[in-house]
Amino acid sequence: MPRIAALQPPYPADVQAQFDQIMRGAPPLMLFRVMAGHARAWDKFRSGSLLDRGPLSLREREIVIDRTCALNSCEYEWGVHVATFASAAGLTAQQIDATVLGRADAPCWSKQEQALIAAVDALHARASLDENEFAGVSACYDDDQVLEIILLCGFYRTVSCLANALALPLEPGATRFPRAAEAT
Repeated sequence: MPRIAALQPPYPADVQAQFDQIMRGAPPLMLFRVMAGHARAWDKFRSGSLLDRGPLSLREREIVIDRTCALNSCEYEWGVHVATFASAAGLTAQQIDATVLGRADAPCWSKQEQALIAAVDALHARASLDENEFAGVSACYDDDQVLEIILLCGFYRTVSCLANALALPLEPGATRFPRAAEAT
């Protein structure tokens, strides 16, 4: 069980409507159930407005999210995203493993994806991009996309902090981190 109790069904009508909108008919995630039990935190969490796709492709978005969660050792959120979106995002098994174990320049990624992952890695390590890193990511993505990348890194770092600090149990059907040597 998480360190802070999760809401149990039946949920208040307004919360159920929010779950329905976010989950599209699937049962609400433990993270959402914990957050929804605390109105201010739940409102702030949802007001981040990054639970939609935004200006990045699904593939690019998932690479950012998966890599950010992996760097933050958040198997909970990484596993939910991989199980739910990796196939639709066109991520191969090798690429999924590489979000956890691979380098930014792993050959399984395109040059554009390598620039994306290098930016995620830099934002994780230093909460900034140096001139070369910014030039690399902005050569591949427009300003709206660069801002989305930065926002996603920050938002999913927060999600990782929440899931890890609350000791959320892995969701049923969630993917587990790969435990192999360096992925390519």
